[in-house]
Amino acid sequence: MSEEYVKYQHVERIGNAETNGIEIGTCYIFPKIDGTNAHIWIEDGEIKAGSRNRELSLEADNSGFFRWVLDNREALDDMFIHLQKGIHIFGEWLVPHSLKTYREEAWRRFYIFDILLPDGKHMPYDDYSVILDSVGYWDYILPIRILINPRLEDMEKCLEENKYLIEDGKGIGEGIVIKNYDYVNKFGRQTWGKIVTSEFKEKHNREMGAPITQCTAYVEETLVNKFLTNEVIEKVYANIVNEMEGWTSKFIPRLLNTVYYDFIRECSWDFIKEYKNPTINYKLVNRFVMQKVKKVKNNLF
Repeated sequence: MSEEYVKYQHVERIGNAETNGIEIGTCYIFPKIDGTNAHIWIEDGEIKAGSRNRELSLEADNSGFFRWVLDNREALDDMFIHLQKGIHIFGEWLVPHSLKTYREEAWRRFYIFDILLPDGKHMPYDDYSVILDSVGYWDYILPIRILINPRLEDMEKCLEENKYLIEDGKGIGEGIVIKNYDYVNKFGRQTWGKIVTSEFKEKHNREMGAPITQCTAYVEETLVNKFLTNEVIEKVYANIVNEMEGWTSKFIPRLLNTVYYDFIRECSWDFIKEYKNPTINYKLVNRFVMQKVKKVKNNLF
């Protein structure tokens, strides 16, 4: 990752091609707040700041954000010392935008929501939250919930649990952002999803953390969990290693495709009999197979 300005990715709406399949896996559901996108990074030893579209200066400082960065240079330097060189820290600079009902003490603060690593991937929340806590930086956005394989209706329920930073009795927030840190879309991009709505309730606990909820299983998930054993995955892996006289990451697609092929070929009749001709989405079957392979052989990914 360059130590120069980096534009923040577009957060895509749930349901379009960019986010297809993001719900398969562990999804962190964050409140979406309505300020202005901002970020900071270190370039040649000097702290830099940016808005959504450009690098900032004192003459064009994104509603006072660059001045805030300079005024808090010592604390921000301490934060960067604890983080990997070449990272970019993204967040929301909360100044009046469309929504003006945030609590008085919430304004003109920088709420971190992503840290971009030098390899272009995003640092998982569970990793960066520990680092930010260790340096005493409390203004980062915590998840409302952590959902495992949620359906759309599961995510929509989180909209009703979000009244993040809103002054009591002053209405509602803006929406939610869905982050699956293991998800890469069909275009090869690590993409976040969003749902925007006008109805929220706050359900948020810093001390206990976001509750982890196992959502109702898809039939495809049930089939994979029941009929695809760890032994089958290990056998396919061992066969590839033996045939190729070793292992490299370039064999990962072969491992995933072979496990999926063997699962369909060897187990289809079993689950058809047991579940009495269930209606099956084989694209979902493939995703759950990949998910299980990655879990069983996590050292390869």
